[in-house]
Amino acid sequence: MGQTMCICSRGSITIDSKRYYFLQKLDEGGFSYVDLVEGVKDGRFYALKRILCHDREGRQEAQTEVEMHQMFNHPNILSLVAHTFVERNGKSEAWLLLPYIPKGSLWSILEKLREKGSSMPEHQILKILRGMCSGLKAIHDKGYAHRDLKPTNVLLNEDDSPVLMDFGSMNKARIEVRGSREAMTLQDWAAQRCTISYRAPELFNVQSYCVIDERTDIWSLGCVLYSMMVLEGPYDLIFQRGDSVALAVQNPVVLPQPCSYSDGLQLLLSSIMTSNHEERPNVSWVLEQVQDLHTCGPNTQTNMV
Repeated sequence: MGQTMCICSRGSITIDSKRYYFLQKLDEGGFSYVDLVEGVKDGRFYALKRILCHDREGRQEAQTEVEMHQMFNHPNILSLVAHTFVERNGKSEAWLLLPYIPKGSLWSILEKLREKGSSMPEHQILKILRGMCSGLKAIHDKGYAHRDLKPTNVLLNEDDSPVLMDFGSMNKARIEVRGSREAMTLQDWAAQRCTISYRAPELFNVQSYCVIDERTDIWSLGCVLYSMMVLEGPYDLIFQRGDSVALAVQNPVVLPQPCSYSDGLQLLLSSIMTSNHEERPNVSWVLEQVQDLHTCGPNTQTNMV
């Protein structure tokens, strides 16, 4: 898909013989830009993600991200409308045309709540969490892990159903580490590709002989749950102060008190955010607990063992 693209002088682009008007910039990251475009024929809005490929490895990483999108057809995973690779000014760029979700990211919603001095209702947290678990389960069932789950990588539809996005760090769920060199390679990769304040403890100091699996996502999921309850991540302030996140993640997570959320939700958080990844639950267990909490309501504590 997307073998041809041209950039026209009137602020439009063409992908696979379909034209899109450029409207405005939406976001900018270290290696990518996101623009809002409108389909000339269908009148729909789309997000155009442009990934800068500085070398052959960068191009392969972008191709892998495309393939990750194409692997899934799930309501809680962002789909790919079209894509292409284009040469501009002697450099290669990957262009991914994605659905535009106007409500924005989960993080933008949390920021608005914080500005108003408000909080997120428990039923809303559970709905978002359930959708995130459903999307993660689809990813894990295919044998992959997201590796960079955080509030800015979760979009929300108008009905608060979440959509997981940004698959630039996604890779095989199960990684066998055999020796100190492989451990250091993985640790360096995680430092570059996994956001520090949402990174699982086992990725800070990778053991020479171990298996890293998809439960890194469960830790990050716990950080996202915490952020919905407190309106900021559990390690955001630690990172901003310049203190050691690697040291902080070794200790049990503590919610600020008093906490208005149910005992069941608080217990779920502590069950997810287990520093020892071998004791951390898988996504199917988490999804089951979330569904039970959603069914029982906030005043009922579920039996989590």
